[in-house]
Amino acid sequence: MEKDNLFDLIHSIELISNEHIVRFTSKFSYPVGVSAILVLAELQSRGPLRASELADMLRYTKGAVTHISNKLVNHDLAKRQYNEDDRRTVYLCITDKGSVALAEAQKLGQEIYLELFEELTEDELHEYLRIQRKMAEGMKNRRLSKPGGKLL
Repeated sequence: MEKDNLFDLIHSIELISNEHIVRFTSKFSYPVGVSAILVLAELQSRGPLRASELADMLRYTKGAVTHISNKLVNHDLAKRQYNEDDRRTVYLCITDKGSVALAEAQKLGQEIYLELFEELTEDELHEYLRIQRKMAEGMKNRRLSKPGGKLL
């Protein structure tokens, strides 16, 4: 691929991603960002998790997870749950309010993506999906081929 085409593609991806984030944050009712929504989604699907588990799953630093956790707890979207046998072990779990926020975020995200993809024809959508799957598979294979690589 020519460098100019590659840089045009990268710029285009960044523009689309930034526009999606701006639209999402301007319409979302809760004062948390996309990273916090990803944490809520993990808690919803997997149940209570330790910060270190969340960091590994989402590939965030432990400091970032601590910051996100504090924000979620402060807004009553998640709560800390202590292990009765070992008070040093702390789990983060989603609250009912967090489940409502996650559902709103997912619905809003779908609306924004539908709006984005309505520009494409059915054939273009199929081709785009094929390319995305191919890229995702390549990333997964490269990650698994590295020492210590693991599939999440």
